[in-house]
Amino acid sequence: MSNKKTNSRPLSKIRRADPEFEREKSKYEHPLPSREYILQVLAVQGAPLEFDALARLLDVQAYELEAFQRRLGAMARDAQLMQNRRGDWLIPNKADLVRGRIVGHPDGFGFLVPEEGGADLFLAAKEMDKVLHGDKAIARVIGVDRKGRPEGKIVEVTERANRLVVGRVIEEHGVRFVVAEDKRISQDILLAPPEKGSRKSLKVQSGQVVTVELIEQPSRHSQPIGRLVEVLGNYADPGMEIEIALRKHEMPHEFSGEALAQTRKLPDAVRKSDWKDREDITNLSLVTIDGETARDFDDAVYCERRGKGYRLVVAIADVSHYVTVGSALDIEAFERGNSVYFPRRVIPMLPEKLSNGLCSLNPQVERLCMVCDMDIAGNGSIRRFRFYPAVMYSQARLTYTEVAAALYEKDDATRVRLASLLPHLEALDELYRQLAKERAKRGAIDFETVETRMVFDDHGKIERIEPYERNDAHRLIEECMLAANVCASEFLREREHPVLYRIHEGPTPERLVKLRDFLGTFGFQLGGGDAPEARHYAKLLEQIGQRPDRQLLQTVMLRSLRQAIYSPENVGHFGLAYESYTHFTSPIRRYPDLLVHRAIKSALATRRYEPGNWEEIGLHCSKTERRADEATRDVEDWLKCFYMKDRVGETFEGSISSVVPFGIFVALDGVFVEGLVHVSELGQDYFHFDAAAHAMVGERSGKRFRLADRVRVQLARVDMESNRIDFRLA
Repeated sequence: MSNKKTNSRPLSKIRRADPEFEREKSKYEHPLPSREYILQVLAVQGAPLEFDALARLLDVQAYELEAFQRRLGAMARDAQLMQNRRGDWLIPNKADLVRGRIVGHPDGFGFLVPEEGGADLFLAAKEMDKVLHGDKAIARVIGVDRKGRPEGKIVEVTERANRLVVGRVIEEHGVRFVVAEDKRISQDILLAPPEKGSRKSLKVQSGQVVTVELIEQPSRHSQPIGRLVEVLGNYADPGMEIEIALRKHEMPHEFSGEALAQTRKLPDAVRKSDWKDREDITNLSLVTIDGETARDFDDAVYCERRGKGYRLVVAIADVSHYVTVGSALDIEAFERGNSVYFPRRVIPMLPEKLSNGLCSLNPQVERLCMVCDMDIAGNGSIRRFRFYPAVMYSQARLTYTEVAAALYEKDDATRVRLASLLPHLEALDELYRQLAKERAKRGAIDFETVETRMVFDDHGKIERIEPYERNDAHRLIEECMLAANVCASEFLREREHPVLYRIHEGPTPERLVKLRDFLGTFGFQLGGGDAPEARHYAKLLEQIGQRPDRQLLQTVMLRSLRQAIYSPENVGHFGLAYESYTHFTSPIRRYPDLLVHRAIKSALATRRYEPGNWEEIGLHCSKTERRADEATRDVEDWLKCFYMKDRVGETFEGSISSVVPFGIFVALDGVFVEGLVHVSELGQDYFHFDAAAHAMVGERSGKRFRLADRVRVQLARVDMESNRIDFRLA
């Protein structure tokens, strides 16, 4: 009887009485809706749905709600679904999502820089726990932070940027972890035990610098884990700053076996077979003019008077003859993008046999070259030019110093030594004067900058940092190279052959408004309306003259311009005031120049050179250039910190070189080192950052610290770990 009653109960009562039975039964009678069906229903609804509404639409039974909740959670982890702030479920691509790259901050927070432009999204520290600097991610806007910045929440990490990380090993309470040298990676990386894959032969001590391979990326639940792959040594070891920079910026610095094997097969000198289809210019008195420490010589020059004009020959190393398309050397050169010049060490784009040997225009040896042969009028305008492959013979390796001594200082001993070359050098100097006039007439911008060089002692430590003044010999060579680069650009443009141009755009509308507002406070105006040209900048610099605040005004003008990049789209070079410009003169150390050589050769043979997507190649070469700049800056900053660490307490005079929301940076006179005076050290006041005025302004006192102002500071602290120099006002 009782059995009969049990069997006759309604199905709903059986579910409530025996949920385990029903869960098993539902696998066959009423399975959960599939992911595809859930997405389809949400798409049809066209709006976010709360959990209960979505469950009703999908006919999810009460006993299935827990499992359904887990399925939605799994879809969210896979970025198929997401929840808004109300908890409603929606399809991510229907929401206001932003794709971009993560930029970390040493203090733990970060930003997502949108791929499509627009305002950066602030990411709180808890969001940064899921990612590392450089990763690519999708985030949604969840509101604004306390500073009024749009704030984001990471929905999905789409690309991991860090495979190898360089840092120092720290051991605390028996746990070993690595603190990254790149302070934008603020998370500690747990060091995996040997059984997780580390090389057991590698022994490391706390404090040593190592490279780790990430075997687990960070997530909301765990920090990153790394496997030890390389022990670089102790932090203070000679040259360690360069080893760290190479790995921190993931710069290729060892040539592949295939590239080295290809290099070994190359001859040591020019062969007779290499002369085929080349002009013989070995009789010309070509010379190279470079700095004292240069070892790779890309370019040689020759000049002679021709009536009222000049013949200028610029011969450039023919790297493309040896580095063939798609070869191991070509692949290696592309990955590097350029040579990197650190203090006391060079990371070349090509192996030394090529960069300092076979491709270098060394004196008294035959070399293959590509020539730009120009006929230039007496006023400096280029009348005609032609390109051709040739064989040359450099008569001498000259330096800027000795050319200046011969031409400008009239040093008798130098003039006697260079007697056979003097007529050509003097013709070159005459031509330079005319080219410089043409440059001024064109309206090219000539900002005054101070270059420095580090002088090291016998122990590899900085003895001093000194200004490196450019003399007219530098400018002479620069004008010759500019002329050849313009001809290369014009040659390819006329033939409608694709190539990478070196482009430099003028100020953005936003920067232009800020610049005009700033200049207005000094009574100056920049001409050109909404589209100023380089000549308007040049004219303004001329009007400013040598007034005491010239450095301030020049710095603000310079910062209004955009960075030069490589692009197949010819938009001209704003700073140089050229309608068309490319890089032809340094194929030993710049990959874009090598591409230009190949394009010129193809055009001469009425062919087209197509290496692939020119735009992507341009982006890559621009990126490797910035990577090299950042790496060399890191090394120089470390060396400067090491140079200053024993001078804590000393007082210096200097100028404010930059104003930021957290303080002012000061460049010291005669020392050529920069450091920060934190906002808390500016005085007993609340100081606020005035971006438009490039100043920090005291709320109560009205005291102003403005860009280029003179200040007296005391060295308070040198932090070798973060490459930071801190000052206080003296």
